[in-house]
Amino acid sequence: MNACTHDDAHHTDPVPLHRLRVPPPQVPPFAMGSFESLGPDSRAGYPHRHTFYEIVYVTGGSGTHVIDLVRRPLHPPHLCVLLPGQVHYWEAASDLSGVLMLFTEDFLLTRPGDRHLLRALGERSWLRLPPGPTAGPGEDAAGIGTLVRSMERECTAKADGYASVLEAYLHILLVRALRLPAAREHGTATGGRDGRAAEVARTFGLLLAESAGAEGSVGAYAARLGVSVGHLNEVVKQATGRTPGELVRAARLLEAKRLLTGSGLAVGQVARRVGFTDPAYFCRFFRRETGISPGTFRRAASGAAADE
Repeated sequence: MNACTHDDAHHTDPVPLHRLRVPPPQVPPFAMGSFESLGPDSRAGYPHRHTFYEIVYVTGGSGTHVIDLVRRPLHPPHLCVLLPGQVHYWEAASDLSGVLMLFTEDFLLTRPGDRHLLRALGERSWLRLPPGPTAGPGEDAAGIGTLVRSMERECTAKADGYASVLEAYLHILLVRALRLPAAREHGTATGGRDGRAAEVARTFGLLLAESAGAEGSVGAYAARLGVSVGHLNEVVKQATGRTPGELVRAARLLEAKRLLTGSGLAVGQVARRVGFTDPAYFCRFFRRETGISPGTFRRAASGAAADE
C-alpha cells in the first residue's frame, strides 16, 4: 500500500523527525496499514520522533518497544498511543503484526476534544488489552480489535463520507481505551467551575508537551493561558497531584534525556534546547534531578543499549 512515508527532512531537530505524507488525492491527513504495508520506518530500530500522532494496535511479535527511555516488552495484544514529539524505537523486534494509524492535528479539527483524550492515553502509552469473552483471534473485552478492523475497511473503501466515519470511529476507540483499568483515572471533567479548571490543567499539559518545558517558568505558561500563577498552581495540583513547577522540571528533564540518548548534540547544545542559557546551571539541574551528570547519563544509556 505504502500510503504513508516518513522522512528526516527536518534537519534542525537533532533527533530524526518523521513526517506524515499522504499522497494526493487522499484526504484527510490519515493513513492506516500494517507494519509491512507502511514500510520499514514503521518499525524503525533507531530513536526518532514524529510530527504526527500514531496509534499502534499490536497483535503479534516479540522484542521491546522503547518510548521515552522506558522499555516495554512485547506481550500482545497491546494498544500504544504515541504523541507528537515523543522519542521511540523498536528494539530487537521480530515478526511484528498489527495495525498502525497515523494522523496529524488537522484530522482532529472537527473533534478538538479528542486531543485531550489522546494526551491522556499518551501518558499511559502501553495498554494491555484484556481478552474478550470469545477469546478469538484479535478479540478483546474493550472491542478495540473490532473497531480497528472497521476503520481499516472504511480507510480502504473510501466511500462517500468515509472521513467523518473514521473520525467517529477514532473517538469511540479513544473513549473505550480510556475505560480500561490502567487508564480510568484519566476521565474528563465536565461543566461548571470544575470543568473550566480541568480544561486549564489539560491545556497546560498540552503546552508543556509541545514545548518540552523550554519556556522555563510557571509564570510564562500562566501568561499563555491567561490565568494567574496562583490559579494555575491550584488547578494543576488538584488535577495531577503535582505542582506546575514540578511538571515543568520533569518535562525539561525528559527532553534533555531524549536529546542525550537520541542525538549527538554536545551537553551545552542540549542545555540550550531545553531552555538553559548557562550549561553549568543545566548540569547542576540535571545532577540534582538524577544524581548524575549529563555526560555520565549519556555514557550509561549508551552502554545499556549496547548490552541489550
